[in-house]
Order: sequence, then structure tokens, then C-alpha cells
Amino acid sequence: MQTNGREAPEHGGSQPVFLLPAAVTALVGLIVAIHLASVFVFSEQAYLRFVVWFGFIPVRLTAPELVPGGLAPMLWTPFTYALLHGGWEHLIFNVAWLAIFGTPVARRYGGLAMLIVFFVGSLAGAMAYLALAWTSPIPLIGASGGIAALTGAAVRFVFQPVEVARHPETGEVVVLGRRLLPLGGLLRDGRAGLFSFFWLVLNGIVPLMPEFFGGPGVQIAWQAHIGGFVFGLLVVPLFERRPPLPAQDPDE
Repeated sequence: MQTNGREAPEHGGSQPVFLLPAAVTALVGLIVAIHLASVFVFSEQAYLRFVVWFGFIPVRLTAPELVPGGLAPMLWTPFTYALLHGGWEHLIFNVAWLAIFGTPVARRYGGLAMLIVFFVGSLAGAMAYLALAWTSPIPLIGASGGIAALTGAAVRFVFQPVEVARHPETGEVVVLGRRLLPLGGLLRDGRAGLFSFFWLVLNGIVPLMPEFFGGPGVQIAWQAHIGGFVFGLLVVPLFERRPPLPAQDPDE
């Protein structure tokens, strides 16, 4: 198979158990619950049937008669494949990445927006995988396409400095937050640009690894990673609700 905030109270009170936004916690919980069921509840045969019905299988589109269920699962599998994982290592890595990049997106735009980016980003990743592996009978599973979309969205602002200004009437110092980096600014911003460059290069060289290291190659859905990441980079401005605010020196 391809494998593919809240602040602690200042005075008294109990510390929060989870520092993740509720939507991120819920999504992680759902992914973990499904994996636990696949390991401890499903038989091997039941798990394989589960993957066939909920993993994304490109050959359904070109030869639906080859796969149980035919073409119909194409309606839901571009989304549900993101909730399945092939093993504990796969699950733990994706959950950690989801926590790291889903959290800033949820805190900036809200939980619903984070979920939209994740699931529509999963769709974008599935379509990229389909475009480059459209005859493959191998199921695509794993949250990494949606997580790549969250990563692309977060890259547009997480590396930017927090800007402050003085309120024009009260003179109080106001935190403006982080600006959304223009898409063209990725070429000029050192950290965001470097991160994006290495992220795309590392995923882009995955199909070339057998040429350098031999063997059958690493079973990573690099197509879904790149498709999701590009989607996140492009879609994030749609969730901006704040008017652009000029940065000002609070000492002025």
C-alpha cells in the first residue's frame, strides 16, 4: 500500500490537558480510533476489505470492474483514505505533523477552516496521485496529503514576525499578528522560501531513489504530498478575514 489556543490560566485553576485546538484534537482522535479498530478489532481479511472500500485506488476510474464496488467509492475515497494508516510508525509520524501544522492554521482561521483545508487538500493530493499513477491498483492511504495542505497554508504565515502598532486613539500597543506572505514573497523570504524549496525537492526526489540506492523504492505517495502542499499554498488567502494592517513601530 502507498502510505502516502488556548493559554493556561495565569492564576489558579487546572492546567489544560490538551494544548491543541479542539478541531485538531478531534481529527487526531478520529484517525487514532480508526487505526486502533483496524489493529485490534478487524481481522486481516476485514481490514483488507476496509482498505479496498475506503482507500483511494486510481484504477477504479479507468477499470472499475477490477475493484470491488466499481466506480462508486470514487465519491468518498478521495477523502476517507486520509483517515487510514498502514502501521504505527506511519500513524505516529502523521499525527505529529498534523499537530505541528494543523494547530497554527486552526488558531488563525478556526477549526472549520482547518478541516476544510485538510479534507480538500486530501482531495487535491488524491487527484495529483491519480494524474501520475492513474493505472495503479495500489490503494493510497494516509493523512499526509491533507497534512501537506496544512503545511503549505501554514508556510504562508508561520515564519513571519509578529507585528505591533500603536492604537491611533489610545496609544496602546496593539499586536497585529503575523502577515500572510504573498505567494511571490516565497522567493524573497528566506525561511519560508527555503522550507518550501527543501520540502518540494525532498518529495520530488522520492521516485528517483531506486536509481541511486537500488531496490524497489520507498513506498511514499510523493504525488499526494506535492499536490496537497501546492493546494495549501494557493488556497489559504481565501480564509483571510482581517484587512491588511500596516506594520508600525510602537516606539514611534
